[in-house]
Amino acid sequence: MSTPTDFLDEIIEERTAMNPAFPATVEEVYQRRLLLRQLAEARKAAHLTRAVVAARMGTSEAAVARPEAATGDPKVSSIERLAAAVGKRIQWEIVDAHS
Repeated sequence: MSTPTDFLDEIIEERTAMNPAFPATVEEVYQRRLLLRQLAEARKAAHLTRAVVAARMGTSEAAVARPEAATGDPKVSSIERLAAAVGKRIQWEIVDAHS
């Protein structure tokens, strides 16, 4: 077993001991947050305010800010609408769960 290098490593090691699937869950959450950050960067690169994106989506500015801040767990449809509002689309892919 590797020696933890910081607090996060310690938590992951402890949780993995209780649930061997925990590292995969952490990776899934990380990938989802990365996607949301990429959408936020796409909005900024397009010089769009949250208010403009919200208007395009027919929602509130707060509903745009929440996924950008990675608070909560947005619905797939919300992520797709956010992507469309900034001129992008989400490309979904199914992969083997054990890879």
